[in-house]
Amino acid sequence: MKISFLEGSRAIAQTVANIKPEVVSAYPITPQTHIVEDLARFKAEGKADYEYLLAESEAAAASIVLGASAAGARVYTATSSQGLLLMLEVLYNASGLRLPLVMTVANRAVGAPINIWNDHSDAMAMRDAGWVMLFAENHQEAVDLHVIAYRLAESTNLPVAVNVDGFILTHSHENVIVPDNKTIKKFLPDYRPAAGTFLDPQNPSTIGGFFTPEHFWLERQRLDTDLKKSLPLISNLYKQWKKILRTPTPSKINFDNGLVEYCGPSHPETLIIAMGSMAGTIKETIRDNKNVGLLKIRSFRPFPDLRKFTSTCKRIAVIEKAMSSGASGPLFAEVGSSLSNYKGVISDNIVGLGGRDVSLQTIKHIIKSSGKAGVKFW
Repeated sequence: MKISFLEGSRAIAQTVANIKPEVVSAYPITPQTHIVEDLARFKAEGKADYEYLLAESEAAAASIVLGASAAGARVYTATSSQGLLLMLEVLYNASGLRLPLVMTVANRAVGAPINIWNDHSDAMAMRDAGWVMLFAENHQEAVDLHVIAYRLAESTNLPVAVNVDGFILTHSHENVIVPDNKTIKKFLPDYRPAAGTFLDPQNPSTIGGFFTPEHFWLERQRLDTDLKKSLPLISNLYKQWKKILRTPTPSKINFDNGLVEYCGPSHPETLIIAMGSMAGTIKETIRDNKNVGLLKIRSFRPFPDLRKFTSTCKRIAVIEKAMSSGASGPLFAEVGSSLSNYKGVISDNIVGLGGRDVSLQTIKHIIKSSGKAGVKFW
């Protein structure tokens, strides 16, 4: 496989183009813009044959790909921040209609005040929308998760969002393997939706409808059940794809099942739980620390069971780039729910809001204060 030195946005765009969606629609918003600019350029230069539609807003872009998916097409869109919020109504409809959309979210703070830098405020606004939500640490993971996202979405009829930290991943350059279409096809077949699951004049069917209270809750329960049932499938697809691409696993990673990744000692006294690109900073900080481990969450929705990773640690420090005003952070809430019987100390550490730097020194301070419960802003 060829290793290229690419901007994260270009690596994602090339991967999406090689997946060969039939319809791409988007509206530019920083820091997502480079992705859809590249996809538009590929189309203009004759390097891609998808339909590319520049919408008048993010809500329109989401509606276009929803309609195209309902008609049986493989689709793609991308957004960030306020653009994601403008899409929210459509995102709930996509999951409720059980349409296999795939979307990149280039994570960015939500105003006011206006801010274009990275945190996870935007993603947390869609956490209850019924989508699978995956978070990438680096360029290679972002590429891999997009390929996996299509196989997952089309296998389960669940929409999937791949989250990549804005600027930190979208605008930086790293070595990355971008799989070509031939390699992708070993894992992801051409999309052929089953009859009756899409709108077809030759085979009329109904998608969606008006549901009374007696039946509405059953549909929401079915969506919840299917999201939770997708956990082992995400893990299996991740392992299958890694075998095909054959990218080496860094030696410092002790465990990786696609849902979570652990690095550190076998029996850490302190366990850090985090998501996204800052996992790299945390790994560097704890590299020679024999008492601290990192559990990286890759699948935020559905949320994995964390109990087997916490049986020996005395302290858990959740580090997250989002807040839930008036309550604890959203990742902290999920961890607390997953570990309801945990007897140690769990602290919530909210960092990086609006792009504030998360340094090695910050992580060291968090580790030092991890014996005290409560919510701290850094």
